[in-house]
Amino acid sequence: MSTNPRTLVEVEETLTGRYTQRARSGFHELLVDEPESFGGNDAGPGPYEYLLMGLGACTSMTLRMYADHKQIPLKRVRVRLGHDKIHADHCLDCETREGMVDKISREIILEGDLTAEQRDKLLEIANRCPVHRTLTSEIKIRSTLAS
Repeated sequence: MSTNPRTLVEVEETLTGRYTQRARSGFHELLVDEPESFGGNDAGPGPYEYLLMGLGACTSMTLRMYADHKQIPLKRVRVRLGHDKIHADHCLDCETREGMVDKISREIILEGDLTAEQRDKLLEIANRCPVHRTLTSEIKIRSTLAS
């Protein structure tokens, strides 16, 4: 278990809907649910939407830190993300050759009087955000049952 209280998250059923969950991190509380079309109550974003929000927020924050540090005239960052499952045989740059592959699309909108070089560098930096690195690295999830 993580000893960092900022990364310790607890999720539990609310018992108010089939899939409705309460997620807590410190003093923050969020609802997680599935849409009605999947049998949920649509009381909050779904798990994949939260995953995308984390990647989008990390991307934007990383770009803001870099631009401020390098005094790049970045006025605003907006990130649009989507998640799909695609057939592996339709993915030319995937290692997996069979079954389905998760595909995250990320469009980064940069506002400000930026040169082409600054825009290219910011895209490079976006691909270095910590959540992006986590999602593209080897991940180990170790599950245990509480006693």
